[in-house]
Amino acid sequence: MSDSPDQTRDHYRIAIVDDDPIVRDYLIEIVTSASELDVAGVAPSLVKARDLLELKPDLFLVDVGLPDGSGLDLVAEIKAACEAKALVLTSFGDRETVVTAIRAGADGYLLKDSAISVILDGIRTTLAGGSPVSPAAAAYMLDLLRGKSAFIEPAEAEDNGLTAREIELLEVFAKGGSYKEAARILGISPFTIGNHVKSIYRKLAVHSRGEAVYEAVKTGQLRL
Repeated sequence: MSDSPDQTRDHYRIAIVDDDPIVRDYLIEIVTSASELDVAGVAPSLVKARDLLELKPDLFLVDVGLPDGSGLDLVAEIKAACEAKALVLTSFGDRETVVTAIRAGADGYLLKDSAISVILDGIRTTLAGGSPVSPAAAAYMLDLLRGKSAFIEPAEAEDNGLTAREIELLEVFAKGGSYKEAARILGISPFTIGNHVKSIYRKLAVHSRGEAVYEAVKTGQLRL
């Protein structure tokens, strides 16, 4: 699995969900600055964002604080309704929001004050199957996974059939490693990494690396 979008495709369609018109225009500029990205549609609320599901974009950029609810509810709906990726882009970096996003199935979590290059790279990484996470959010996530928050309840180990290699891969992901870094560290090809990731997602019934790490720790199979 590559860390760049599928080169056989010319364009990817991005849906933008944010209630601030200035931020929406800013994100439109970022998306349209990339030759391979197009704006599929924009929405200022949950209700309007649900209409975008019918357009079947490749990726949703989702803000958390919307006027009619939480964007994290939309993330769960996206995962239930279509194959689109969901990249959370928000000003909220607190522990509760981060873990809720992971549990909802978010594919990545970036803060709005990230540099333009970071946001654009985050979009591309998410489209390629990666899970970009802002440093602050990553730190919170690791705290959560280490049991420093009541939001994760301890659980007895469950047998989901994870192999030793799959657990090693999750350990790399838990430390913020990319697919390429995992391939180098484990001494296997990126293609094999992709196969392991698909197997992990299937066994744990998850949709993102962050969610996979969360579930593996919660069930006692991964210890950080």
